[in-house]
Amino acid sequence: MSEPGRVVILNGAPRSGKSSIATAMVELLGPSWHNIGVDSTMAALPETLLPGLGLRPGGERPDLEPHIPGMYRQLFATASTGAAQAQSYAIDVGVHDSYTRPLAIWPVIAQELAYTTTLVVGVRCPLNSIMERRGADTTGTYAVAGDDGAVPEPVHRWQHEVHRPGAYDLEVDSSVLTPADAAAQIAHRLATGEPGTALATHLPAS
Repeated sequence: MSEPGRVVILNGAPRSGKSSIATAMVELLGPSWHNIGVDSTMAALPETLLPGLGLRPGGERPDLEPHIPGMYRQLFATASTGAAQAQSYAIDVGVHDSYTRPLAIWPVIAQELAYTTTLVVGVRCPLNSIMERRGADTTGTYAVAGDDGAVPEPVHRWQHEVHRPGAYDLEVDSSVLTPADAAAQIAHRLATGEPGTALATHLPAS
């Protein structure tokens, strides 16, 4: 009988390098690993539910917020089901709870993955690096610095809210590590067999 798969949650602000690290993990760890997350979820949504899990901190869309916990539940239920079938997942997300009212997103995730082996990785990246990456984006879909060089308030909010409460099994700094280097650090942690404990801190007390 095959061993269950594993789940790695890559949590960080937009443009922090999560997706690149997830891609590098899949390349490094082999065909049983898959990358799912914010981008893949958004691609499957109708326009009326966009930006879906990409809804930024600040409560700008109270009409959309009631759908957010279900989106997270579906994403992580997919990983939980796949892990039971010996598939592993690198899931890149930007989890926050700064909505019009708290939605308890981390407990939702913890409940869905309660029977999986999960490692929670904080992807850190300083604001100056994030702003450089936003400025280099050619699609025009990301907030960039104004003429005075000021960092837009939404970017500040992401940077602050996405790492609350910051319960991680491992942290990587994508401003000093390449995606391949970060993936190698995560792979090393997985290879040690040391279990992740961060996710369990979000489960309700029994």
